[in-house]
Amino acid sequence: MRIWIDLANSPHVPFFHALIPELTARGHQVEITARDFAQTVELAINAGIMPHVIGRHGGGTIRGKAGNLVGRAASLRKWARDRGFDLAVSHNSYAHIAAAAALGIKSVTLMDYEHQPANHLAFRLASKVIVPRAFPAKELRKYGASLRKVHRYDGIKEDVYLADFKPDPNFTDTLCRLGVDREDVLVVARPPAREALYHRFENELFDELILNLSSRDRVKIILIPRTDAQRASFAERNLSNLIMPAEALDGANLIASSDLVVSAGGTMNREAAALGVPAISVYAGQWAAIDEALVGDGRLIRVSSREEIDGLRVDKKTGLNAREATSVRDEVVKLILD
Repeated sequence: MRIWIDLANSPHVPFFHALIPELTARGHQVEITARDFAQTVELAINAGIMPHVIGRHGGGTIRGKAGNLVGRAASLRKWARDRGFDLAVSHNSYAHIAAAAALGIKSVTLMDYEHQPANHLAFRLASKVIVPRAFPAKELRKYGASLRKVHRYDGIKEDVYLADFKPDPNFTDTLCRLGVDREDVLVVARPPAREALYHRFENELFDELILNLSSRDRVKIILIPRTDAQRASFAERNLSNLIMPAEALDGANLIASSDLVVSAGGTMNREAAALGVPAISVYAGQWAAIDEALVGDGRLIRVSSREEIDGLRVDKKTGLNAREATSVRDEVVKLILD
């Protein structure tokens, strides 16, 4: 088959980077498009993926998002019209799914968060919906995903690309260039996705946690902002131990090298959980069922108050305790191609 993959956000890059060789090894041809948003294009190029860059982010307003979706879907449709694609695959790239539907191309969407309002569009238009086994059935029905199109896999999407991960011993050189010494306690932090549809609320705990950590001895914080506005906001605070890299870093090696991961979102925390790195979530919205399961497994810590922040211990980790769920990648590939 000729398969069309779209990368709409940074976490899509490592996920599909792991799947593309599996698809090509089975004789399929793959072409890739990407949205110019966050670190998506830079990460793709760093991973050896050369995507066709089409469209960008629509901003934080619902009107802007809707207009951007329609505009990017039209641009993707025009680009893909005469390329003979048999299948479109994405991790809930709404414009991509809409463009495929308009062209009569069968589409597969993967998704792991049941409280994303835009699931209403993606699940209805997609030919097949692939979700983790923990994804609640009632949420699938609510978003219009009929049972005939839903397929489930064990594990989490981060297992697809991290189950067989081996840390690069030379990554310490990168950290040294950033000002992180071996003796430092390294915290990797990712701010809330404040412009996302599922995050239409204030979350002050993340900022308070960063301020708390910045006052501790031997702690270095590498913060990965989602937007230029977030970068500018944290830069204004002049925190001496806060580092915001100018270039995209290898996410898996960064997390594996860290002693603690802090996020108000999902992917980075789940990457830490997959690798066995201590992870804290201060997400104030509706939690995903898969994240609740990781809390139950002791792989993710939920912080929801200032008192919990004050009582938080941050130390050097003793090593990795990876999930090593090596069967998930093959299972997902089979579900996509079946």
